[in-house]
Amino acid sequence: MTFAADRRAFLKSVAALVAAGALPRAALAQTANINYWHHFSSQVEFAGLDAVMKAFAAKHPAVKVTQENIPNPEFMAKVTAAVAADSKPDTSQVTAERVADLTAMGALVDLTDRVNGWSGKADYPDDRWKGVTRDGKIYGIPSFAFVDWMYYRKDWFEEAGISAPKTFAEFLEAAKKLTDASKNRYGFGLRGGAGGQKYIIDVMEAFGAPLVKDGHIGLDKAPAVEAIKFYAGLFTEHKVAPPSAPNDGYRQIVEAFSTGQTAMLWHHTGSIKDIEKALKPGEQFATATMPAGPSARIARLAYAYNGLMKETNADAAWSWVSFWAEADAALAFLQATGYFPASAKLAQHAAITGNPIYAPAAEVLGYGQLPPSFPGLAGWSEGVALPAFQRALIGQATAEEAVDEMIAGLEEAK
Repeated sequence: MTFAADRRAFLKSVAALVAAGALPRAALAQTANINYWHHFSSQVEFAGLDAVMKAFAAKHPAVKVTQENIPNPEFMAKVTAAVAADSKPDTSQVTAERVADLTAMGALVDLTDRVNGWSGKADYPDDRWKGVTRDGKIYGIPSFAFVDWMYYRKDWFEEAGISAPKTFAEFLEAAKKLTDASKNRYGFGLRGGAGGQKYIIDVMEAFGAPLVKDGHIGLDKAPAVEAIKFYAGLFTEHKVAPPSAPNDGYRQIVEAFSTGQTAMLWHHTGSIKDIEKALKPGEQFATATMPAGPSARIARLAYAYNGLMKETNADAAWSWVSFWAEADAALAFLQATGYFPASAKLAQHAAITGNPIYAPAAEVLGYGQLPPSFPGLAGWSEGVALPAFQRALIGQATAEEAVDEMIAGLEEAK
């Protein structure tokens, strides 16, 4: 047989395999340039992204990824404008609370068939897909996990002879004991600025006022008011948070804890590398599970996803978003940032199970709750709940008035 005949036979066999679905379409992908929108904000997160991009380039040299940072508060407006102008990126970071809005505007590509035919799906329990599934369709792949926990100054707690708090009542008492305004030292770094809406929702649920109950959207006013009285009262009544609390976002609360201004901080594992730059784990600081409220212990176990926003270069785009699930990417991102892998298999890696500082997060993996999700949530939480709470912090609204604003906003968001 001639070389030409051999080549024709080979191409025919490859075509037959592709038609039968025996070869992944990505295996035949040509050189492609794709872009990736994300809202990473810290130097640590950018270092993690860089590590993933380098690992991806080594494995997929034919695909060039260009990353573009969109600040989190501007993300939905940017996507909305891109949809209207038909200028969506190839791929994007996706958070669960935005999936409903993104799918409603047609900003995400249905990946159900690709996911169901993907060998990596087996490493993800069903709960990993809930946040990125709407009406039975899957719109992304879990890239990493947000596991809530609490940081506390272990050395200060030992000096005061107290243990890490397990309840909100114990949390308040510890915050009072560790506050000394004359030394610019406060018990808690309250996030009243950008991103603070998450904790408003969590505290209300811990008091028995979830946003979604039996499939219905709304707020039970009485427990919601008690929640806001407690949470705002940390600043207004007990004064266990710094004066800057109403405007403090991520950077401010982490810096306050790292520099010795605050004794406790609520966040997730993704901030540990920032804190380790200033404090020694196990000596100066330690981690604990989130304290329980009167009604429930709320600790979010949420996932960041990556999805496609358009079909152009779909094979190359799929290779990028699915790569985040591979060990090379997930462990490089963990090492750089502290963000847990979303894969149940990789969550058992020695890098996690062998590090005692991660023990509280591993505990949360057993009971953590997904955040609420419904169309309009992102706009309500950022544009209604947070401003209403901020007014309560600065004395322009009572807890009841703040909750009334939130309830009215939810009615409009339905």
